[in-house]
Amino acid sequence: MARPRPAEELNPTLGIAFKIGSIFAFMGMLIGIKMAGQVPAGQIVFFRSFFATVPILVWLVAAGQLSGAFATKRPGGPLIRGLIGVTAMGLGFSALIRLPLPDAVAIGYAQPPLVVMLGALVLGETVRIYRWSAVVVGLVGVAIISWPKLTVLTGAAPLSDDQALGVLFGLAAATCGAFAMIFTRGLVTTERTATIVIFFSLTCSAVALLTIPFGWAALSPAQAAWLVFAGIMGGIGQVGLTQSYRYADTSTVAPFEYTSLILSVIVGYLLFAETPTSATLIGGAIVIASGLFIIYRERQLGLERRKERQVAKPKY
Repeated sequence: MARPRPAEELNPTLGIAFKIGSIFAFMGMLIGIKMAGQVPAGQIVFFRSFFATVPILVWLVAAGQLSGAFATKRPGGPLIRGLIGVTAMGLGFSALIRLPLPDAVAIGYAQPPLVVMLGALVLGETVRIYRWSAVVVGLVGVAIISWPKLTVLTGAAPLSDDQALGVLFGLAAATCGAFAMIFTRGLVTTERTATIVIFFSLTCSAVALLTIPFGWAALSPAQAAWLVFAGIMGGIGQVGLTQSYRYADTSTVAPFEYTSLILSVIVGYLLFAETPTSATLIGGAIVIASGLFIIYRERQLGLERRKERQVAKPKY
């Protein structure tokens, strides 16, 4: 189990900012994948991972970290994280190409509560009643959005076999993604962000190439361009995501994943002619309220910690 770091080494506000930035980047990635159309999941994973190295390398050079990016204190750690991550990625893309964007995003919201629970149980992070309450409220909003769409659970209007498979892929991706996030939180205590991110992209690219025998599609220039765009945006998002867990507890930044719901509704309406329902709007408002409460609570805790440090300082 990773040793929790002192509060002085954490910066929840900066961690939240990195998380929100990564959400915007990942939404760009999803747009690219949806615009590319029906492409095998393994092929999507390769484009997303291989071309993600472009912004990652630019970031490493700018930060002067390229020379030490491949130096690791735990050789197996980044590799294992990459394998878990590529599994989650493949399952998530399999769901995305089978479901409308808001549906796929909503199903992915099964991940944050799993991250909160694993953060407390595996990493020993302190999760107080305020954050637990905010997560529960956010899940209520997600349920309001998801339930009418997932009618396969009620039997009222069964989904097609392909859509039902997409739901299963989405839930499995959320589970694997939660474990990947927890593993990342443990790695940042001993590994550089550069090492974690570059190993992730390389591992995913290598694993994706193994899917060639299962059939890759002949891409049009437009499809290839959209997938390259998705890869670049995915790389930007990956850097931001990894940085967010360096500066804040998993249970602090995880609830902000809900903000991608608002983006998915806007994108779905503007690009894919998906009109949001009243359930989506009501649930979205609840999710936003829970996220705003987290921001307020973290600001209050930050002020309290600052006061405690000032009181503890020697006066001579």
